[in-house]
Amino acid sequence: DIIRGKDLYIRNNKKDKLEENLKTIFKKIHGNVTKNNGALQARYTDNKNYYQLREDWWYINRKDVWKAITCNAGSGNRYFRQTCGSGNNATLAKDNCRCPNETDQVPTYFDYVPQYLRW
Repeated sequence: DIIRGKDLYIRNNKKDKLEENLKTIFKKIHGNVTKNNGALQARYTDNKNYYQLREDWWYINRKDVWKAITCNAGSGNRYFRQTCGSGNNATLAKDNCRCPNETDQVPTYFDYVPQYLRW
C-alpha cells in the first residue's frame, strides 16, 4: 500500500518523509523508462505522484517483495500474526513451509484486500 500510494495511515510524519522519498525514487524510474519510449510516455502522464508507474512496479515486483517479507525473514521477525490454534497454543506455519516450493504462490492476493479489512 505504501509503494502503491494507497496507505490509509496518514498520522505519521515519518510516513510523509517516506512518501516524499518514494516520489523521488519513482521520479528517477519515470525519467529512465520514458526517456526513449513514446508508449511509456503516454502511459505514465502523472509526473507528480506516479501512481500508475507505482502500480505497474508493484505488479512486477510484488512476488519478490512478499518472499522477502515471509520467506527471508529471520526467526522472531514475522509479518503475519499467529493463525493456527488459539490462545496460548497459537502458532505460525512452521519452517517457512511455502518457501522451498518455487511453484507455490506467495500470498500476493493479500495486497488487493482493502487495507481496513486485513487486520
